[in-house]
Amino acid sequence: MSRVLVVDDDPALVRALSINLRARGYEVLAASTGAGALALAASHPPHAVVLDLGLPDLDGTEVIAGLRGWTGVPILVLSAREDSAEKVAALDAGADDYVVKPFGMDELLARLRAAIRRGSPEPARPVVTTADFTVDLGAGRVTRDGEDVKLTPTEWHLLEVLVRNPGRVVDHARLLTEVWGPAYRDQTNYLRVYMATLRRKLEPDAAAPKHLLTEAGRGYRFEP
Repeated sequence: MSRVLVVDDDPALVRALSINLRARGYEVLAASTGAGALALAASHPPHAVVLDLGLPDLDGTEVIAGLRGWTGVPILVLSAREDSAEKVAALDAGADDYVVKPFGMDELLARLRAAIRRGSPEPARPVVTTADFTVDLGAGRVTRDGEDVKLTPTEWHLLEVLVRNPGRVVDHARLLTEVWGPAYRDQTNYLRVYMATLRRKLEPDAAAPKHLLTEAGRGYRFEP
């Protein structure tokens, strides 16, 4: 059964899409915010995403960029924005298709089927191994020296975002939005506190980290 993540803040539209998708054998997940969509995609990787650009917390292109940091899942944009520049921005960000509202349900479903056929048959749930610890993204588990490392939900979510973007700088705003929500975009002190805790639990020398690195003034980077 293919899993579809529907992201829209219009309850009536989400309900209509969910009914039609489930009637055709899809499993449906739904989110009404960009931050919620990113968190749900990380915890339950979908086979396709149907995404509205006009979300209450993040612009849809930010959600696309967040997803593209770690997955090639097909993304279909639904939007009332008809301007060609908006379409180009969404497609350049990584969307696979763009459907303008209002739309025909049969056409949308046909586009979704085509996108899933082109996409990966199964979302990646990798195990990432470093010289000092192992992160099982599918199981939500971290081990060090053969023993489980106990992380709080917030510590795990922060680590997960970084591990899904190996070698890339993840900026402060994105980390704060994905882990704590858009209201915390400027609370960089949260990151300093939690990164220090993660380093104490995972790095051989927390004062000289090898895997959880700081990019001054920008964000943080995970190096396997």
